[in-house]
Amino acid sequence: MTDGETGGMFRLAYVPGVTPAKWVNVWTERMPGVPVTLVAVPAADAVGLLRNGGADAGLVRLPIDRDGLSVIPLYVETTVVVVPKDHAVAAADEVSVADLIDDEVFHPLDDSIEWTARPGLPAFTRPATTADAVELVAAGTGILLVPLSLARLHHRRDLTYRPVTDAPRSQVALTWPTEATTDLVEDFIGIVRGRTVNSSRGRTPASSVQKPAQRQAQRPAQNGSGRRTVPTGRRRKGNRPR
Repeated sequence: MTDGETGGMFRLAYVPGVTPAKWVNVWTERMPGVPVTLVAVPAADAVGLLRNGGADAGLVRLPIDRDGLSVIPLYVETTVVVVPKDHAVAAADEVSVADLIDDEVFHPLDDSIEWTARPGLPAFTRPATTADAVELVAAGTGILLVPLSLARLHHRRDLTYRPVTDAPRSQVALTWPTEATTDLVEDFIGIVRGRTVNSSRGRTPASSVQKPAQRQAQRPAQNGSGRRTVPTGRRRKGNRPR
């Protein structure tokens, strides 16, 4: 697919808190004839959507079930703790997991942080979503640890957040069904990896692909011994007559 060429559509799924705009803008500049359809999907449903053909690729949070999927990690996010503004944590610039040992911590079912040991005390319930957990934090019934982008997405005036310096961090990745690695998927991979239009690692434009006959014509002619033939008019080096 070259610049300005039309045909097809690219469907990109993304989970809450992930912002695909910078990559979509590059796509739109390079491939104006191929529209992008953005598909917002809950984190828990992203893999199922891809496997069912609901999107060509997705921006998700790891970990996921990688069976049948190709995955390219993109970046990691700082983990923050979300608390009411009158909470003791609000007085600090940053905290550690140990600082939260006496707090009740919500663990939503869509949590994307891998914990070997969860901080604090278990809260009285496991909310279905991060959005539900934020509402419970606002009600003063516990605190919540989330990736920074989710804290920003669910920002409220009565809440604040602080970095947790030693907490595990969430990782955002591009993923797609391996058996459905189309040319459009390859194009998007090139964009998220920062390749230029003419990058040698991107898809090669058709105009730059040489046919076998063209490559053969450019090779120097060889004689029967396998040595290159000296072009006519070029004098061989040898002993000059005395």
